[in-house]
Amino acid sequence: MKKLLLIVSFICVSGLSAFAQRFAYVDSEYILKHIPEYNSAQKQLDALSQQWQKQVDDRLAEVEKLYKAYQADQVLLTPDMRKRREQEIVDKEKEAKEFQRQKFGFEGELYQQRIKLVKPIQERVAKAVEAVAQSNQLDMILDKNSQVIMLYASSRLDKSNEVITRLGYKPGTLAQ
Repeated sequence: MKKLLLIVSFICVSGLSAFAQRFAYVDSEYILKHIPEYNSAQKQLDALSQQWQKQVDDRLAEVEKLYKAYQADQVLLTPDMRKRREQEIVDKEKEAKEFQRQKFGFEGELYQQRIKLVKPIQERVAKAVEAVAQSNQLDMILDKNSQVIMLYASSRLDKSNEVITRLGYKPGTLAQ
């Protein structure tokens, strides 16, 4: 929403000179689907995510198992034994939640892997977009998949295939 307001404000402030500017758009999702390295990176990230989620689920299942065993044995335990078992359950649950945070939390391992694998590809796409803009003498290129809402865009303004070509790939054939 902020981007849309910024663009509208820019056009209003620029007055009539804004109409002399040349705009185009790209579909970043479409572009990335044409890049085999991106698809490979996504598969790696999905595999890591599934592996770590299984580990989280296993740890939480262990906590649940300990809790059920505690409930079944509770009447037979001394107050001291109850306290130790309760603490063991709490500690295991904390460990599981900490593991989950380390893997999936803000700036966790999954986030770090995503940066390592995807950021170089995104940088190449950004450079290709810039080159397309310069070669077409465009003032601005918007991303169809960002928060900017395009109510209408002529297909002649879509420069996605040019970006794919500039990256060295063939448009229209999706990478597997």
